Amino acid sequence: MEDGRVPQVLESHDIEIRVRYSEVDAMGYVHHSCYPVYFELGRTELLRQNGIRYRDLEARELYYVVARLECRFRAPARYDDALKLTTRTERLTPVRVDHDYRLFRESQLLCEGRTTLVLVGRDGRPTELPDDLFEILGGSARRPVVE
Repeated sequence: MEDGRVPQVLESHDIEIRVRYSEVDAMGYVHHSCYPVYFELGRTELLRQNGIRYRDLEARELYYVVARLECRFRAPARYDDALKLTTRTERLTPVRVDHDYRLFRESQLLCEGRTTLVLVGRDGRPTELPDDLFEILGGSARRPVVE
């Protein structure tokens, strides 16, 4: 965490993406393999806006892995397009997080996506997000306080 203070949990965040030449195919359209990368940018920035850097999770030997990925293409993006990606947290549990994505060029919807991420430890097995991080992301404490 950068400073441990988060005034309000953000469930949704927008980022701007400029399509680079290396991301397009011979027809000038964004290659389908780039969309999951855009989704990763979106969810990483959403996490950061909530006060947690992904590298802070890694320092605690916690890793989110993609368990499911869906992408529905509606219209192509092209080289040099200015895009807006909206990333929204749809579900958060101590072990899993579901995100929805909507990619636009101006007001035109180009793509919709969904991911399910599972939190694993260094051993690759599912594990629970520690209470301090879970609470920052909008979850509630799961364990009673023992005095």
